[in-house]
Amino acid sequence: MTLVNIEKASFSYGTGHIFKDLSLKVDRGEICCLLGPNGCGKTTLLDCILGTLQLKTGRILINNKETKGMKPGQRARQIAYVPQRHEHTFPYTVLEIAMMGRAAYISMFSSPSEVDKKIAEEALEMVGMTGFRNRPYTQLSGGEGQMVMIARALAQKTPLIIMDEPTAHLDFHNELLILETMSDLVKDFGLSIIMATHAPNHALYFENKGISASAALMHQGCFLAHGSPRDVLYEQSIKTLYNINTKVVSFDIDKDETRTQIIPIGTDRLQP
Repeated sequence: MTLVNIEKASFSYGTGHIFKDLSLKVDRGEICCLLGPNGCGKTTLLDCILGTLQLKTGRILINNKETKGMKPGQRARQIAYVPQRHEHTFPYTVLEIAMMGRAAYISMFSSPSEVDKKIAEEALEMVGMTGFRNRPYTQLSGGEGQMVMIARALAQKTPLIIMDEPTAHLDFHNELLILETMSDLVKDFGLSIIMATHAPNHALYFENKGISASAALMHQGCFLAHGSPRDVLYEQSIKTLYNINTKVVSFDIDKDETRTQIIPIGTDRLQP
């Protein structure tokens, strides 16, 4: 069943088009990876879904409701956001950060209830951060902090989570840990995720794990392709998207599991 429906969406700053006539559908329980080079409009499209920016033409529907007329509180009950990086400004505890995800359910002059606290606790447990609940957020590593941001999003109880390069700046271990956590959330709880990423292998990772996954390739203000990662990520499409040479290989992990990965070969900068 379709959760997100983007119809003929266009956005521009003045007369300069960032993207034009984009259409995209994301189902419940699906991870959609937005791929493309810097400046192609991935983050701008996410900002339009979040309501930070307004489309010039077209519309975006969540649960068959157009987002343009939604009040911030209504939108916050449909869409949660995990940023690329969150500034460690004040020494809130990890639990307090997670409870911030309940803001859409708390009136202006009220405090979080025991129910809100329980939901935040459960969100921390879902991402394996219960043991950090009383630690100051300012003392966390990058990977730990990103897990708390995911817990905050989970506490919003939305069907859709938007993630803007959630593994940027993370080491190899924490990058994989975030991907594993995302896979579990989709598989176990039926969440939908739209994720901007610079790593095409992320889309293949989710598909390799048996997750319902798609890849949308943004190129020159439109979608070059959208579909199953194995169908749209091949040597020529990657060459068009990033101007690099690659090999897409499949190999057996064991008798029951085959993985597909993209291996970068090089650019053409040294070619005559």
